[in-house]
Amino acid sequence: MHPFLADDFHPRWSTLTAERIVPDLRHALGLAREAIDAICAQDPASATYESAFLALEKATEILGRGWGRLQHLDSVNDHPTQREALNAMLPEVSEFFSSIPLNERLWNVLKAAAERLETRDLGPVRRRFVEETLADFRQAGADLPDEQKQRVAAIDAELSQLTQRYAEHVLDSTNAWELVITDEARLAGLPESAMAAAAAGARAKGHEAPAWRFTLHAPSMIPVMQHLHDSGIRRRIWEAFTAVGSRGEHDNTELVWKILGLRQEKAAILGHGHFADLTLQRRMAKSGSGALDFIEGLHTRVRPAFLAEHRELQHYKAAKTGQPEAPLEPWDFAYWAELQRKENYDFDEESLRPYFPVDGVMSGMFELASRIFGISIRRIDAQYVPPGEAPSGNALPELWHPECSLYEIHDSESGKHMGSFHADWHPREPKRGGAWMNSLQTGGPGEPHLGLICGNMSPPVDGKPALLTHSEVETIFHEFGHLLHGLLSEVPVKSLSGTNVPWDFVELPSQIMENFCWNREALALFARHHETGEPIPEDLFNRMYAARNYHSACAFMRQISFAKLDLELHTRPDAWSGRDLDEVDREILADYRAPLATETPSMIRRFNHLFSEPTGYAAGYYSYKWAEVLDADAFTRFEAEGVLNPETGRAFRANILSQGNSAPPDVLYQQFMGRPPSLEPLLIRSGLAETAMV
Repeated sequence: MHPFLADDFHPRWSTLTAERIVPDLRHALGLAREAIDAICAQDPASATYESAFLALEKATEILGRGWGRLQHLDSVNDHPTQREALNAMLPEVSEFFSSIPLNERLWNVLKAAAERLETRDLGPVRRRFVEETLADFRQAGADLPDEQKQRVAAIDAELSQLTQRYAEHVLDSTNAWELVITDEARLAGLPESAMAAAAAGARAKGHEAPAWRFTLHAPSMIPVMQHLHDSGIRRRIWEAFTAVGSRGEHDNTELVWKILGLRQEKAAILGHGHFADLTLQRRMAKSGSGALDFIEGLHTRVRPAFLAEHRELQHYKAAKTGQPEAPLEPWDFAYWAELQRKENYDFDEESLRPYFPVDGVMSGMFELASRIFGISIRRIDAQYVPPGEAPSGNALPELWHPECSLYEIHDSESGKHMGSFHADWHPREPKRGGAWMNSLQTGGPGEPHLGLICGNMSPPVDGKPALLTHSEVETIFHEFGHLLHGLLSEVPVKSLSGTNVPWDFVELPSQIMENFCWNREALALFARHHETGEPIPEDLFNRMYAARNYHSACAFMRQISFAKLDLELHTRPDAWSGRDLDEVDREILADYRAPLATETPSMIRRFNHLFSEPTGYAAGYYSYKWAEVLDADAFTRFEAEGVLNPETGRAFRANILSQGNSAPPDVLYQQFMGRPPSLEPLLIRSGLAETAMV
């Protein structure tokens, strides 16, 4: 009767239609309210761990299941009727979740139970669950006066709506733009793979040949910016991309200021000077100033090399063109950088594509993970059933799109089913950009987990396999690391399971997996020519590895500039509020921006990480670099003990992947490494250590 809420382990995606959203979620809200009311109705003096804390965790499980499935469909298959129903329910669901820590009766029950439990031996995991739950409530405003509680709830509800609109504007403005070229001569320099994809895209949209269609999705846009000789076309695409979320009905400017204002107001009500301190108080950085100090310290180390790379590229272009040396245009930077990389290292990333068919990458990645983490992974049969249609007579699990696939992970020794997951790798207009991992169902003790990994990688063209860039392979390994963190969790408390960890720790399992994409021994498992099965030739690998740190300072600076922008907006809102966004961006990033001929419009209007969720990565984008410090340092143990050493891999699984938030992240890290993390391995890996810069 309520398909969004059905307790099937494998969702029946064909039944999750738009007309079911409102009745299903309202039914789930009713069940959740009843469960919360039952907890509140008990005598606080007799409340127990089971009747208070465990009951609270179970109270929202059905609602969380239905809402999670809807949010997932919104990310992979957005359409008007579904969007309308989601937006109708968004305020109700947000208001309900916000009301939980602001419920005085519930808070009294939890506090009373916690006081009685202090003398009980709960064990470390249950004890941490109690402590984390109490901290969650206090951080959300449980101790506030009623009037302030009501305002916090109203802010949360409004933030959920504003951030949803922001994300829709980014998606819609991305999909609203296309460029169709009918003169093949203008496409000189474009790789054959990109030409074929553009031609297939034009045919799919009804354009008569000869025609090549380009969009703002990464697999279409990036090859143009790197390889196309025609600077005018590169400029048109750059201008369109940097305008996403900034024009007409899709303009996010007003939403940005409203979101920042509400976050600041919430932080002030909760007793914090700014949103960053509210958000980071229980993360590894501890405070906005702690995160800023980290980013600014990296900036000081990297800036000399960053400026040197730009000067070298300016000199290179001047030498090749005979023109005076001058800053490059932003639409020319990637093009000239690619030419210089090819010349300096005799390396063209396109030469790697034949060795990275997506299915081969997946199967080799599975073999690698099986060897080192003690698991087995297999693809299982599944079927796509169009929404609203009846499935065939078989009982196969369903997929949400024909391009998806479904897999199972088992422990290799016990045979225990650890979890299952969907993979969905190629771009579609109703699908949001980027790559991500998510959990669809967290298993309890002895139960498997269900997750997903999604991306927007190079698609298959004309019946040929999808051939990936090395960067896309890294992205797949990254998301698979998140997935392993979720599916290999063995924490008995669901809210402490898997990726439910502080956000400056959550990227460690994902980013450590990227290291295997650069190791010769590991590459032999998943980098095989799609026609011959041969591994990457030694000479090509050596050239690829030699070019690894080409413009590494530019890439490094790009990441920390995003973090700097994020932290400034969320630590000093009064300094920036209401001003021109592009001016704010230029002022904040004066020492971080590339010295280019034309100013790049701010990405704030299309920065989904910061503004597409009420919190998301807001005040937390530094987490990527923070976790890079951890992953570079932790991988030194793999290198020292053998990159494919199963003992090292099982130690990482035992101390990190299986532990979720069952202990503080610094404790878990030291259990694996035997010491605190060191910054130097990251700088060495990036070619930016002091010795490497001399």
